[in-house]
Amino acid sequence: MKRKQKGIVLTGMFAGLLLLLSGCANQYQNLKPPTGFFYGSIYKYLAIPMQKLIIGLGDALGGKDGYGWSVVIITLVVRLILLPIMLNQVKKSTRQTEKMNALRPQIDLIQKHRAGASQEEAQRLSQLTMEVYSKNNMSMTGGMGCLPLLIQLPVFAALYQAVQYSPIIAKQTFLGFSLGKPSIVLAIIATLFYVAQSMLSLIGIPEAQRKQMMSMLIIGPGMTLFISLFAPAALALYFLAGGIMILVQQIITTFVVQPKIKAAVDRELKENPIVTVVDENSFAKAETAEDQAETTEVNQLHQDLRARNAGKQQRK
Repeated sequence: MKRKQKGIVLTGMFAGLLLLLSGCANQYQNLKPPTGFFYGSIYKYLAIPMQKLIIGLGDALGGKDGYGWSVVIITLVVRLILLPIMLNQVKKSTRQTEKMNALRPQIDLIQKHRAGASQEEAQRLSQLTMEVYSKNNMSMTGGMGCLPLLIQLPVFAALYQAVQYSPIIAKQTFLGFSLGKPSIVLAIIATLFYVAQSMLSLIGIPEAQRKQMMSMLIIGPGMTLFISLFAPAALALYFLAGGIMILVQQIITTFVVQPKIKAAVDRELKENPIVTVVDENSFAKAETAEDQAETTEVNQLHQDLRARNAGKQQRK
């Protein structure tokens, strides 16, 4: 459920980014800032401050690549602000996953008996699932991990419009790439960093879970490539700098954070073993009780029929 919810959220964000890009692209020809409520508000409250920040920092840095380095610095600052939040979510997610692996046999057993179950039986199985989680102090949803994405959306929108509607920024270059025009090279390089991060995140993951994660891991690099191919190179540069940071974060996560959390969870489970709520015997007893109840009901029906027949014979 958790991965499905993330997929829905990411798909919604992707659709929102496409909407933003399409709305801005409609006005790209004349480079007039948007005046509508939605795009106009983004430009007024987000893009204009971003323009001033990029221009001010770029002028302070100087040189022909100053504005490009300004975008890089802004990206790194945003990523550094997000780093503690993202590492905290990684800790929660890793802890949730490790404990979930310990609960998996009970959850799989419940799911196996859910197939073909009646409505009443399905409700009972849902209650059993909640009981398995609650007795083991586990959340059924876990950390969603969407906060960093939500924080980045305003930065993304501000940077896009800041470059698109500022001739001063748009005509600047960075390492020979025009910040105001799409760059296939920067788009591909930025995407490769996210691909590397995705592959690195699979280290130590069981094969069954890898297959479940693959679709989610494709979405990130796919979004990066698609947006970077059509957006100004300044946005691709934002993704590239962010990709470097997220790759470093993944290295820390894979080789430092996750091993520590896994070891801590293993110690915790040894001290406080998983509470067994359901097993095969539980369902066997339930089925036996149902069979006994059904047999009793049939016997009672037979007795009622015999009593009625006896009454008819006496009346005759």
